[in-house]
Amino acid sequence: MWKVFRKEEVKFAYWLLIPTLVVLILIIAYPIVDTFYLSLHRYYLTRPHFRPFIGFKNYLYFLQDEEFWASIKRTLYFMSVSVALELVFGILIALLLMQKVKGMGLLKTLIILPWAVPTIVNGAIWKWIYNADYGALNGLLYRLGIISKYKAWLADPFTALNFVIIADIWHTTPFVIIVMLAALTTVPDSLYEAAKIDGAGAVRRFFSVTLPLLTPAILVALVIRTVEAFRVFDIIYVITRGGPANGTQVIAYQAYLETFSYLHLGKGSALSFIISIFIMVLAVIYIKLLYNKVEY
Repeated sequence: MWKVFRKEEVKFAYWLLIPTLVVLILIIAYPIVDTFYLSLHRYYLTRPHFRPFIGFKNYLYFLQDEEFWASIKRTLYFMSVSVALELVFGILIALLLMQKVKGMGLLKTLIILPWAVPTIVNGAIWKWIYNADYGALNGLLYRLGIISKYKAWLADPFTALNFVIIADIWHTTPFVIIVMLAALTTVPDSLYEAAKIDGAGAVRRFFSVTLPLLTPAILVALVIRTVEAFRVFDIIYVITRGGPANGTQVIAYQAYLETFSYLHLGKGSALSFIISIFIMVLAVIYIKLLYNKVEY
């Protein structure tokens, strides 16, 4: 039976919620509103008192800017490749770790280590690995006889972007593995036994039993990783600084340049809101596509 609360109890509950609401307003709502307010003005940090209202001109500026759309394309490429490969590797490695073999417990612990490394440190590690003069990648390939001389892996724009993606995959795939492992532990063994009795092989069991039951976990990992990959910044900043020739300048890095290098706070705020809109659209698309397949 539902308990009927007295009016005094309801009022008291609201009073208890007020401190939390105040904190949320101060640390979430106010910065969002203030950023949107700044995005509607021409605001340079070098002239803090000169702040004319210009409406949505900052937004129109970026929508007509070729470099903005080039950054969007790089961001979408980075997001698509990294998230897709992380999901594939995450599912495959999680299935491997579910095998009842001696030493799997230790391997599960070790697999978390890349994710535990701070992103800035991860970027510094891979920048050293890719170094053209003394990098570990050049040293390894040279010793194996694959290359005859050291190469500048980050000199070509497209190659540099792909090498940054490799660094991001190494760092974040363990998160996907953990999510998939948590989902796999909830799959009843009786389903696999029934599938075996029906004559289903390993591949058929994966697509008919495992993958459908992993859909909720895949949705969670997909949305979280898409959001993180679309607004990637720190690993780009450490490894390439957006170069060479803007080849790794993603949208978040462009927002950083507008705000902190060019000191255009109005344009930087507008770019931040555009990034948020893109992320929300992508999240809605994912949820619409996969939500109907999820059974709770």
